Amino acid sequence: MIHLRVPGTLRYRDLAVRVVGAACKLVGTPDESTGPIRNTAWDNEVVSAFGEAFNNAAIHSYVGRKPGDVEIEVDTGPAAITIRLIDYGNSFALDDVPVPDLESLPESGLGLYIIRSFMDEVKYVAGSPNVLSMTKYVDPGRRQVPEPSDSFSDSGGGGSRQ
Repeated sequence: MIHLRVPGTLRYRDLAVRVVGAACKLVGTPDESTGPIRNTAWDNEVVSAFGEAFNNAAIHSYVGRKPGDVEIEVDTGPAAITIRLIDYGNSFALDDVPVPDLESLPESGLGLYIIRSFMDEVKYVAGSPNVLSMTKYVDPGRRQVPEPSDSFSDSGGGGSRQ
């Protein structure tokens, strides 16, 4: 498992995203001559989803309170990557976050939509700490949950982030 702890500010986003991008290269069935079997689109989706999750934590989690850290845990294996983003700031309820109206081309509010679209499993537990867990399988047929619907589900409660 890879562990990273950084201040929960956008200044550290690039560092955290680079760690997740490098971890993507550890996923898949290694072949001595070619390395892991994945594709660039898969890596890009994982990195994009994580970047959105980090943005949300940095922008919303510590608003109105003393800034805190964000902990990142990355599990890699031959079949999947799981990323946990942990913070001790404000929590929110996924059910309170509306699905964006894509027809209106919104400039913000797409983070959770992107995360849910790119990752195979997304779970959030509000509390102290808040834990967002995201998993992506190399073979999407291995996914263990149904396809996401037009609404978000929340495995924990919590006060709403503004």
